[in-house]
Formats: sequence, structure tokens, C-alpha cells
Amino acid sequence: GVVEACLLHMLKRRAAGFLRTDKVAALFTKVGKTCAIAGDVCKKVQELQQQAESRKNQPNGQEPLKRQGSTTSKTPVLTPQAIKHIWVRTALIEKVLDKIVQYIVDNCSKYYEKEALLADPVCGPILASLLVGPCALEYTKLKTADHYWTDPSADELVQRHRIHGTHGRQDSPSKRPALGIRKRHSSGSTSEDRFAASAREYVESLHQNSRTHLLYGKNNVLVQPKDDLEAIPGYLSLHQSADSLTLKWTPNQLMNGTLGDSE
Repeated sequence: GVVEACLLHMLKRRAAGFLRTDKVAALFTKVGKTCAIAGDVCKKVQELQQQAESRKNQPNGQEPLKRQGSTTSKTPVLTPQAIKHIWVRTALIEKVLDKIVQYIVDNCSKYYEKEALLADPVCGPILASLLVGPCALEYTKLKTADHYWTDPSADELVQRHRIHGTHGRQDSPSKRPALGIRKRHSSGSTSEDRFAASAREYVESLHQNSRTHLLYGKNNVLVQPKDDLEAIPGYLSLHQSADSLTLKWTPNQLMNGTLGDSE
């Protein structure tokens, strides 16, 4: 969507042609007449649109019987969001979006007004350069609606995001506290086992579940509850939900599951 906004900024009216309802499609179609790479993207998009239209016209979205069992001709399922941005999306997946934008920048006078973003001698090339990175990625497995359930476990996410404090105290753990609970072997009471299980469940719920997504984590962050109390090391994490960002901090002792005599 951001790339489309840049491509549409002060686009000349005659560059939109007859497809004024879909200016991005008109731009790609016009560029495709002189740029072979853009022309290939146009053909690919037309195929995808035809496949999506044929799937839409089929009852219950099922494949024809003659195509069942075929892996090479399976019609891809395109979401409404993918169809909305199908031109930029296809060029991105085909790893040619940066080349197309660079071609447009090099020939900006044909398509844009002088004050346009892509006609700017600095901003235009910068945009093309920024797209080199995304075009180098393999988009073979995109996130689905249930990606919260298929993401890595909480322990793996914490290991990925751990950043050790360089100014830790001597009594602070040098490594990230494990999510596992250290059970006391002196007494195997069910109350302690119940406490260990509930503590582990609480700690794991802080990091990753079906409602929140872990964005960042840092170990050994010192928090001072009151002026007359000593600072306490703990684990700081930033989570994203559907409508908000949440900052959480958990003491290292709770992370370890050993509260000891602390209040």
C-alpha cells in the first residue's frame, strides 16, 4: 500500500490512460510496453486475475474435476487484500519490483509531474534502492489467519530476542532465566508442583499466545519499586495485540519459578 501511494503521487493524467479506476494497473500496463520486465508482470497479473475470477464463478470455490489431483495447475487463493494490491504484490514476489521502480524513476518525465516523489532526484532513487531488500526475500510461506498458533514457542522466541545487559550486577544471572521451573526436591508436595505449573503457565503466557505477539524482549532490566528499595532485575517484553501495545516486566525470580522469601 505504501509503494502504491508513492507510485500514484502526482501521476500524470495521460499516464493513467482509460483505466482511471485502477491507476496502478494503468501505470504498469503503460510501462510494460517499453519495459520487458514490467510486461512479464502484466501477463502474470492477468493470469492471476483470470484464475481468481474463474474460482469465484465456481460453486463453493471448488476446482473442476479434471484439475483435481494436479499440483502444477492449482489455482492460488487470493485474499481481497492481495487482489487489491495485486500489481505491486506480484512484482514483489517475482523479485522485480525494484527494477520496475528504477525504470520508472529513470523515465519519470513520461509518467509524472515535476513535483512528484518519483521525479525527485533524491527521493526517487532512494525508493528504488529501499525495495532491493524486500525483493531479495523468498515469499514462499506467508502468514495465515492462524499464524499466532503456528509461530515458534515462547521459549524459542525469548531466545531469539534475548539481549543480555552489559551492566549487570554480580548477583544478577549472567544468562537468560529459563522458562522451566526448578522444582524443589526436598519436598515433593502437590502444592509446590501446583505452584510450579501455574508459575510456568503464567511466565509462558507473558511471551506468546493466541491474543498477543512478542515484538521485543530484554533481560536484566532493573526496576525500582520504591525509593527506599533496591532495584530488582527482571525481564522486559513488548507485546502487540489487535488494538494496543503492552509493556510487561517480570522479576527474574518469577521467571525462575523460585520466589524464595521475597515479598
